[in-house]
Amino acid sequence: MIRANGLTKDYGRNRAVDDVSFQIKRGEIVGLLGPNGSGKTTIMRMLTGFFAPTSGACRIAGIEVLEAPLEARRHIGYLPERVALYPDMKVERYLGFVARVQGVSGRVSTHVERAMERCGLAHMAKRYIGKLSRGYRQRVGIAQAIIHEPDVLILDEPTVGLDPRQIVEIRSLIRDLAGSTTILLSTHILPEVSITCRRVLILDKGRLVAEDTADGLAKKTVGSGEVKVRVEGPEDRVRAALAECDGVTGVTVAGRDSGNIVELLVSCRPGADVGPQLAKVTTFRGWKLHELSPQQISLEDLFVRILEQAEKSAEGDEGAAAARAAERRQ
Repeated sequence: MIRANGLTKDYGRNRAVDDVSFQIKRGEIVGLLGPNGSGKTTIMRMLTGFFAPTSGACRIAGIEVLEAPLEARRHIGYLPERVALYPDMKVERYLGFVARVQGVSGRVSTHVERAMERCGLAHMAKRYIGKLSRGYRQRVGIAQAIIHEPDVLILDEPTVGLDPRQIVEIRSLIRDLAGSTTILLSTHILPEVSITCRRVLILDKGRLVAEDTADGLAKKTVGSGEVKVRVEGPEDRVRAALAECDGVTGVTVAGRDSGNIVELLVSCRPGADVGPQLAKVTTFRGWKLHELSPQQISLEDLFVRILEQAEKSAEGDEGAAAARAAERRQ
């Protein structure tokens, strides 16, 4: 339903988006995740036809956006980060105006009523938009984006600036829209993607550095390369014994409980399953094992690790390219 192929956008010498490619199937909710300035908004503006890419192409519902922008936009509902609403218009009248501009088929009132119902705005129909809370204005923004029942819904930071209760309500609304509509939303808030999205595209400095399912991200937060061990035994001997296990790269003392129980963090090689060996070593030596558990990292820490790995990879690629260029000059 959404296909981006080699999207690149330059602003003078600054490359905002660098050769980004991805596909989103019908009915999916996909999150575009990245820090501020990573290129999320620029990608969305290229997908919606507001920006022309420097190179590359994008298709919406099989339509090339650059070749047929008006036809492509008929399939798109768009909520920009700062949606332009008319504060002196009532909700119902504003949505009717948008429906007529979109050229909806059938009765305008039917489309308006359906959009208000889906967005929880029916009881706000006669209220002036300027008198609404930020959360309800955001609902109006989503309602105007879906008024023509588009195949694709593109949401740029849909929960930014909302209070916790409003965020929960907007997330629930977005999930309710899934299935009938393909949704791409951008955010820099990590819980947003794990709660709302089925798949995640991670951007950094204009490049697509990782892609995974929400479940895949959650699984990566477990088994971070550290195992927490609480053992009743002499600290130095316990530490030395655990350090000798295969796959263990380091052992640090994290604390001591009452009595003779020492708490250690055991670092291990990626993918190494050291748990059974740690348990065997401690029990074989007659020490009482109180706890053996993999450490779970936060989504925030995982995100930082992914970005750090991407930056190291980019630096390596740049270094290799520089070396090849130097060889050619010699």
